[in-house]
Amino acid sequence: MTRKFEKVLITGVLGSGGSYLAEHIIQNHPDVRVHGISRWHSTSVDTHLVHVGDRISLHECDLTDLSSVLNTLRSVRPDAIFHLASHANVRASFITPLAVLNNNIVGTANLLEGVRLTQEIDPIIQVCSTSEVYGQVDQKNVPIKEDCPINPASPYAVSKVTQDLLGGIYYGSYGLKVIRTRMFAYLNPRRRDLFATSFATQVARIEVGLQSELLHGNLDSVRTLIDVRDAVEAYWVAMTECELGEVYNMGGSTVIKVGEFLEVLKGLAKCEIPCRLSEELLRPTDVTLQIPDTSKFQKTTDWKPKYTFEESVSHLLEECRKSVTNP
Repeated sequence: MTRKFEKVLITGVLGSGGSYLAEHIIQNHPDVRVHGISRWHSTSVDTHLVHVGDRISLHECDLTDLSSVLNTLRSVRPDAIFHLASHANVRASFITPLAVLNNNIVGTANLLEGVRLTQEIDPIIQVCSTSEVYGQVDQKNVPIKEDCPINPASPYAVSKVTQDLLGGIYYGSYGLKVIRTRMFAYLNPRRRDLFATSFATQVARIEVGLQSELLHGNLDSVRTLIDVRDAVEAYWVAMTECELGEVYNMGGSTVIKVGEFLEVLKGLAKCEIPCRLSEELLRPTDVTLQIPDTSKFQKTTDWKPKYTFEESVSHLLEECRKSVTNP
C-alpha cells in the first residue's frame, strides 16, 4: 500500500538535489505541504527554488545545533523527512576533512536524536546515502548489491557511511521509521562539482569565448548515470513504498567511462573543445568502478527512470549554457 503524506521536511532544500526534490513534490503532489531547512549562516542562495520558492516554507536551522533541530521539528511536525543535507564535494573533503566529517555526522545524529526526543511526531525518515560508501569495489562484487562490503575511499564517503549506519542503528535500537537509499551517480545541472556538470559548464564557457580549454581529472573511472529528475522521483517513491529498516540501491542503467562522457559532450558542442589534464583535479584516491544492482528497489516499487541518456545530457548542457549566459 502506498503511503500518503501531508507535510514533508527536506534537509538541504537549497542544495542541488533538495531543490529538485522540492520541485518534484510540488509539481506532482500539490496536496503535500513542503518544508525545508536552511542554515542561518549558509552562503547558499535560493535561486534553485526560483520556480517554486513561494510554495515552500523555509526554516532557519543548523543541524549541528540540537536545540535548533528540536525547535524546527516541533514547529513543522512532519510526517516524512528527506535527509539530503551534507557537505558533498568528494575532492574538497580531502582538503577539509574535519569540517565535512563534523557537519555530516553530527548533523545526522542530531536529526535522528531530535526525532527520537520529539515525542509528538513519528515521521518516516529517508537517509539519502550514496554509492560512495562502497568505495573501490572488487570486480567479483560488480554489479554492486546492497550487501557489498563497505569500503569508503574519502573523508566524505566515511561521513556518508556513518550517516547510513546511524540510520540503521536508530531504526533497530530506537524504533525510528528509517529507510536508507544509496544513490549512484546522477546528471545534475545545479551541482557544479560533479564531473559531468563541470564538463558541461566548461563546454558552455568555451562556446562563448569565456574559456580556452577544458580541464579534467581522471577520465578512466566508470560511472552509471541517472537524470537528477529521475533520481528525486525515486526518492519520493522510496518514501511512499519501500520497507522500513531496509537499504536500497538507486541509479540508472547507462554505464560509461568519464572520458567517454566527455566525448559525448564534445560531440554536442558548437565549436572545438581543447582539453587538458589538470593535476589539481585528481583525487588522492579515486573510486573507479560504480555499477549498481538496483533490482531490490525495482522489485519493491516497479519504478523505472523516465529520461533517456540522450535527453539527460541535452538537458544538462542546455541548463549549463543558460547559467553561463545568465549567471
